[in-house]
Amino acid sequence: MIKPKKLQKGDLVGLVAPASHANREDIDKSIKYLKKLGFNIKIADNIYLKDYSYAGSDDKRAEGINKMFEDEEVDAIFCIRGGYGVHRILDKINYESISKNPKIFMGYSDITALHIAINNNSNLITFHGPMTVSDMKDGLDDFSFESFENTLMSGGEIIDLVNPKDEKIKVLSKGKACGILTGGNLALIAGTIGTPYEIDSKDKILFIEDIGEFTFKIDRMLMQLKLAGKLDELKGIILGDFNNCKKQDEGDASLMEVFEDLLLPLNIPIISNVKSGHCTPNITLPMGALVEIDTDKNEIKIIESVVIDG
Repeated sequence: MIKPKKLQKGDLVGLVAPASHANREDIDKSIKYLKKLGFNIKIADNIYLKDYSYAGSDDKRAEGINKMFEDEEVDAIFCIRGGYGVHRILDKINYESISKNPKIFMGYSDITALHIAINNNSNLITFHGPMTVSDMKDGLDDFSFESFENTLMSGGEIIDLVNPKDEKIKVLSKGKACGILTGGNLALIAGTIGTPYEIDSKDKILFIEDIGEFTFKIDRMLMQLKLAGKLDELKGIILGDFNNCKKQDEGDASLMEVFEDLLLPLNIPIISNVKSGHCTPNITLPMGALVEIDTDKNEIKIIESVVIDG
């Protein structure tokens, strides 16, 4: 995989809006915070636009990403928020240009579809991490900032992915596994199946998270991955934060019952309650990097550098 240049104070960070629109005040507050951290900012042309619920038309949103990767002055690219709209622009992204102009690209939620597409088609490590409007407009909490800083600004040979002190990583299925990290938001992953941008799960460690989904929908999306043969190819699974994912009716399976029913028969190591996703604090994950999980030690480690010295 191609590794982007590490982030440094004074770098020019490009802000893009590939999905839903955000209000101007929140965008401006997040810009102020990033400048306080020591970064210079450049914004995509569509960042303040609104077209239905999107931050501008499909063409404008894709153009914003393509231009930021092509711009030699831009050192890193942060997404302002998720929402909905990324699937509409996957066929408009210049993946060849991205591979020729590698740089940090970060976001989560709807941005999952871009992580998968860029990992697969541009061979570039990307970052499942905080977004500017969603997470930075009022400032990152200390834990999230430390994870962001350790991953993007250091990115050493080994990165321990640890939870906040009051949140224990849990073991659903024992074992050790090593593989390339892929995944993100479960709904977005399921949405790639049957498309040219389908997730590649062969010999991978799958990370999944979601928000506000009834447990029967979690079951349906996991079944979609299972029936597509995606779960049988995995080396291991990391279950992130499933914020407000609960039963619709009393007779429904609980979230853990869904996981146990569909994932335990895979007989691969599975770690759960990893605080990454639609949550605070939020761990930054390098998608496309080599990761090792060890349930005996309740450990998750990135075992290669994920950024390089510029």
